[in-house]
Amino acid sequence: MKQAIVLNSALKMGKGKAAAQSAHASLEASLLVSKSVLEEWRGEGMEKVVLKVQSDGELLELHAQAKRKKLPCVLIRDAGRTQIPAGSITALAIGPAEEKQIDEITGHLKLL
Repeated sequence: MKQAIVLNSALKMGKGKAAAQSAHASLEASLLVSKSVLEEWRGEGMEKVVLKVQSDGELLELHAQAKRKKLPCVLIRDAGRTQIPAGSITALAIGPAEEKQIDEITGHLKLL
């Protein structure tokens, strides 16, 4: 099992901002799965991968693909209190879910 976190690199977030948005995405998506899935993922080391895309459109398309496959997924929109305009889509998390299912959607993306 694993979780993929995809950041919107077009926003040019600072390292701290990117880390915070990744954490928001990871936690929110984790809350969508059953306790048994969470325990299985935790028992396997809670594998995560952080990837990047260049636009909101790419994040929205990946989110739609994950939804079609009925995978746990969440888009994160920034509140606009620091570096990023309010409502900007900063991150997407998919999973925790089976690694193969996530790779079918995100396998072509580059690491952050």
